Amino acid sequence: MMTNYETYRLNFEKELDPVVKEMEEDAKVHFVPIMDPIGIETFIGLLTIQKPTTLLEIGSAIGYSAIRLAQANPELRIATIERDEERHAKAVHYIERAKLNERISLFKDDALTFDTTSLPYDYFDACFIDAAKGQYQRFFEKYEPLVKTGGFIYCDNMFMHGMVFLDDQEVPKRSRTMIRNLKAFTEWIMGNPAYETSLLPVGDGILIARKNS
Repeated sequence: MMTNYETYRLNFEKELDPVVKEMEEDAKVHFVPIMDPIGIETFIGLLTIQKPTTLLEIGSAIGYSAIRLAQANPELRIATIERDEERHAKAVHYIERAKLNERISLFKDDALTFDTTSLPYDYFDACFIDAAKGQYQRFFEKYEPLVKTGGFIYCDNMFMHGMVFLDDQEVPKRSRTMIRNLKAFTEWIMGNPAYETSLLPVGDGILIARKNS
């Protein structure tokens, strides 16, 4: 359920591209996890301030975030990785329909074993992690070296629908290992002096880590 602020904020959203609207409906029908409206609008705002020209995304799903970010930032070029065959195929379809093929490079692979030399750039201004939540630290440690000094790493779903606020025994058994790993990652990155890190209580929780020199 949205707060009064979230409801009020959405009154000022611009009209969405028809392809984006179709993607939101697709995600709802097929239970594909995409960023919620407040989360994606906040993320777009953060990138508008940072002004990156290159971004690496871990976890494309059906291409929703990549398309929204590319549409909002005309100078931005994105490389994105998705391991699920069906979602990857849909991402290809939607990126083509959005006419963003030249700015979004899509790779079908497991990001944990992906050969990073296949990427179109040696280094990126920003990285966005939105894949398996229990593997965030592994994703972070693998792809952080590709982020330029002073660049940003963003992670979505840091609250995991409120489960991180629960005691271990209150978390459904099937999700306990994932939530333990997510909490451990949060503690690790928040206390790591190599990064300036903030955890924003918007959407499902967005973490921002700036890579220090």
